[in-house]
Amino acid sequence: MKREKNTIIAVMAIASITVFTVALIMLIFGNELDRMFNVIGIRVATVFVAFAAFCSSTLFSLLILLHNKTVVRINDDTNKRAELFRELQFASSNYSIIEFMDRMLIYGESERYVNRMLQRRSMMFHMIEDKDNEEDVYLHPENYRFVSVKIPFRVIEGKIISSITFDKLRFERNGVNYEFITPPSETESRAFLLYNEHTKRNNVIINLVIKNDSEFYDPAQINVFSKIKIYINITSLLGVKVKGNSELYFTNPEQIEGDGTNTYRINSANFTLTEMPKIVRSIT
Repeated sequence: MKREKNTIIAVMAIASITVFTVALIMLIFGNELDRMFNVIGIRVATVFVAFAAFCSSTLFSLLILLHNKTVVRINDDTNKRAELFRELQFASSNYSIIEFMDRMLIYGESERYVNRMLQRRSMMFHMIEDKDNEEDVYLHPENYRFVSVKIPFRVIEGKIISSITFDKLRFERNGVNYEFITPPSETESRAFLLYNEHTKRNNVIINLVIKNDSEFYDPAQINVFSKIKIYINITSLLGVKVKGNSELYFTNPEQIEGDGTNTYRINSANFTLTEMPKIVRSIT
């Protein structure tokens, strides 16, 4: 924009100086021109004046065009800023933040859901250990165990939850981390959202795929963990998404249930926001 303006100014200056110089020369040598060209000299002067007027009007039109382009760009920028402000204002008013509470359960996944996952070859609701191969799970499911993690939650700020997805789930025991990640075929691991009519609480359920020889979980023993960290994405009903980390502080179970379920009483949980709320889908 600045270069175009400088170019037009330079052209105007050169044209103005040229016209002024030629007009001054014609004024000084008017008699000589009259003797040399007679009537033709007047015509030459008329053509020159007409051409100078044309150049002047053309340059003036270019200046108007440049001004209009500047105004359009300013208006576009203003509109984009206003739209961004409206989106930020909408996102800041319609996000959701949750808090995990009560008891976390780890138990064997239902065979019905396992069979459906193997038939569809879709791990949309599953996470695997970072060293496992997704294709091997489909080919040799007998080498793996499938468990579910269920955690009650409540919305502590914002709107109703639309969906919850996991990026990573990290369990720590005696300084050793057991990390579960989204399978390569998926972008995010979706969690089931289940409302319990008896307890009147919402639950999030995510399924984990574990090798038979993994030390992470043994259904016949009490599985003790020192820390659990959840990398989570929360999308509100109005399509505003927040990304954050949640750490659970809990009491390890002293015994396991009859069906092999491990129950962990959650004493407290904190949520750290890692990305500001943003709109992930338009509301119509």
